Amino acid sequence: MCAKIAELKKIRVGIVNYLNTKPLIYGLQKGPISEMIELTGAYPAKLAQMLIDGQVDVGLIPVAAIPLLPEYHIVGNHCIGAEGEIASVCLFSEVPMKEIRTVYLDYQSRSSVALLKWLMKESWGIHPEIIQADNESYRDKITGTTAGLVIGDRALEQRRVSTYIYDLGSEWRGITGLPFVFAAWVSTRPLDEEFIRVFDEANEEGISKIDEIVAGLHYETYDLQKYYKVHLSYNLDERKRDGMKRFLGVIGE
Repeated sequence: MCAKIAELKKIRVGIVNYLNTKPLIYGLQKGPISEMIELTGAYPAKLAQMLIDGQVDVGLIPVAAIPLLPEYHIVGNHCIGAEGEIASVCLFSEVPMKEIRTVYLDYQSRSSVALLKWLMKESWGIHPEIIQADNESYRDKITGTTAGLVIGDRALEQRRVSTYIYDLGSEWRGITGLPFVFAAWVSTRPLDEEFIRVFDEANEEGISKIDEIVAGLHYETYDLQKYYKVHLSYNLDERKRDGMKRFLGVIGE
């Protein structure tokens, strides 16, 4: 670790405490970089607002929140993405899609909400009543012709009880042929290049330790090996950047 890193001012890093972020956070909690940053946890939509309000310097925020920032910089080369099926971002229902009359939107989400609205209008051709949920009780209302968007660990739980599951990652891929980026590391000001390099390396370390992470979680609701290695894709490569650009374009129309 070079002396330059040790001299950097602590960076406030906003994280999301979902299972899907564990590999990215793993390396940030270990080694010298853990002394360089302050970690703050929140759900995605709240974390985006914290970045907007200047409460964190860099955050793992929903891509849909990027246009709300006065200035933004993508930090590093990692993200929460999917090449297709994501498993933890789904519309859940007890009836087929065409019979859905009401949809509750997850209060924890921004990107998934924007993606779902676009899918309903541009692809599915359904126009249900939209209700913005403001607490967890909305999941109990997913019954009859009322559906609900659920993200994160709660979606993995919801998979066990809902009859119809519409995976938003799969739907996006089927329409555009592109992977989808749900969240990326974003700052509102340029960060030191050496910090970004070390930050990126810490992300990569966690991705390389997925077996160890899974072993320590003791999670039985869903197959985490499949979740981390098949559904989730963490490298922010050119294809994902193309997918992100496409998504920002469609929600800006």
